[in-house]
Amino acid sequence: HVAAREKARQRWGIDEPFFLYVSRLEHPAKNHVRLIEAFSRFKNATGSPWKLMLAGGDWHGSEHIHSAAKASPHAAEIVLTGFVEDAALPDLYRAAGCMVYPSLFEGFGLPPVEAMACGCPVISSLRGALDEVVGDAAHIVDPEQVDDIAQALSRLATDEQKRERLVQSGLRNAQRFDWGQCAMKMLSLWAGGADDR
Repeated sequence: HVAAREKARQRWGIDEPFFLYVSRLEHPAKNHVRLIEAFSRFKNATGSPWKLMLAGGDWHGSEHIHSAAKASPHAAEIVLTGFVEDAALPDLYRAAGCMVYPSLFEGFGLPPVEAMACGCPVISSLRGALDEVVGDAAHIVDPEQVDDIAQALSRLATDEQKRERLVQSGLRNAQRFDWGQCAMKMLSLWAGGADDR
C-alpha cells in the first residue's frame, strides 16, 4: 500500500492517514453533511492528524456538501477530489486508512465491497442493500447519529487491531461476490446514467 499512498500524495496532496468516502456528492441521500460534522467532532475531540477525502462528482444538492466542507473548522483537512475514474479507485482504496460509507439510501452499494477487496477497512451504515452487501465485515454506524459516526472514526483511527480485523473480514466478505455479476450491475447503472461516482 506504500506505492498507493505515494500516488495519493502526488495526485491529491494528501500525506496523512485519511478516511475515504467514494460516492457522488448527492444531498441528502449520501449523508455527506453528517459525515463532515462527525469528522469535525472527531478532530475536535482527538486532535488526530487523520483527514477526510470525499471522492465523487457533483450531483443533486452538492452545493450543500461543498458549503458544509468550507464551513468546517477543519476545512483544510477535508479533500474533495471531484470525479475519480475507475482505474484510479483501487489505489485510492489501498491508500486510505479506512473507507466510510454512511449512506442514508442505497441500492446495490458496490464501493464498500470494492474497498474490502482492496484490503481497506470499512465503516458503513446498513441502509438499503448495505446490510446484505457488507455482512458482518464492517464497523456499523447509525447514519443519522453524528456522534455514532464520530465515535467510529475515533475507534478506527486509533485501534490498529480493529482495522486489521476488518481488513481480514472484509477480504473474506468480498470473496462472496460474483464479480462478473457486479460488473454487469455496474454496466447497467452506467447505461442508465446512474453512476454513483
